[in-house]
Amino acid sequence: MSDNVILVGFMGAGKSSVGRLLARRLGRCFVETDDMITAREGRSIPDIFAERGEAHFRALEEETVRLLALKSGT
Repeated sequence: MSDNVILVGFMGAGKSSVGRLLARRLGRCFVETDDMITAREGRSIPDIFAERGEAHFRALEEETVRLLALKSGT
């Protein structure tokens, strides 16, 4: 079991803002899953939704979180 902190919630709820502050306060690395997904896919999230649909994007999110769970201290 890793010691990561994962913030989940609706779009625009403040996960990224709070995550950056929390990571700084805890002395941890902040990771933005959306950035990881767009880098891996080579396209924006709106493009992923338009071309492959929400279910595909959610599967990418799940896979990204599973990979991050292998790390520690993020």
